[in-house]
Amino acid sequence: MSSPRPASSGPPASPPTSAHADGAGTTEGPRRVTEVPGEGALPVVGVPEWRRRFPWLIQGVTLRSGGPGDAEAFDLGLASPAPTGEVLRRWEELRLAVGLPRIVVSRQVHGSVIRVARGGESGLLLTPPADGHLTRDAGVLLTISVADCVPIFLLEPKSRTLGLLHAGWRGVAAGIVEEGLDQMGRRFGVEPRALIAHLGPAISGPRYPVGPEVHEALGLPVPSGSAPLDLREVVVRRLEARGMAPESIGISTLCVHDDPRFFSHRGGDAGRQIALLGYRGRPGVRS
Repeated sequence: MSSPRPASSGPPASPPTSAHADGAGTTEGPRRVTEVPGEGALPVVGVPEWRRRFPWLIQGVTLRSGGPGDAEAFDLGLASPAPTGEVLRRWEELRLAVGLPRIVVSRQVHGSVIRVARGGESGLLLTPPADGHLTRDAGVLLTISVADCVPIFLLEPKSRTLGLLHAGWRGVAAGIVEEGLDQMGRRFGVEPRALIAHLGPAISGPRYPVGPEVHEALGLPVPSGSAPLDLREVVVRRLEARGMAPESIGISTLCVHDDPRFFSHRGGDAGRQIALLGYRGRPGVRS
């Protein structure tokens, strides 16, 4: 585990980004994207270009509302040391803030199980264990918890088909990326070329040295000892290998280890932020 992160009064400077840092279309390959806070009171950052193009979409990753060690941090981890009542209160605060009736959450096991979520009664729906969720229904907020792992957002805008995957190295090795794209096709008829994707805030390669067994499990060249692993780059290669257009993929510039607005397991945090994805219904149109 890395040393605890120093406290900071604000977010660190973002790394340099390309000319397409807002996620605008390009044929140059995957884009570097810096998420920005939303306009509401909820501590969430999201892809600015998606907000402009898809006003019906709800997408983002929650922040801790305070700095490291803040007792009032916006921790949403159901298995975190925070009091259960406080965590559930924050989930209800999240549900009311986004304005969608149903939130889908599951216990994550670092595997490749993905479930389809449907609309239904309001409230927090705890599904059987899974590391990904898909939906085409309005009013359903898909969520996963992360604290170093990669949140993968998948979107087919015309049909409003959504996917949200939790990608740690074990899940990537187990095929969570490929399974997510395959199920988009099997269940909804959405091909990889029709999708756009965003890989959200996660631990960066330089902050994530891992042993040779991890590199081997991911099909990478095996180093002689511990070596940095850029898991987002591994995910990009797998998305492309399955048929996604490189220019349709965005990669966050944010490192959760170095940015004190986020929880980081290797940074010494027990808390979790939540990646979320859903959409508001179209009045008079069946979702």
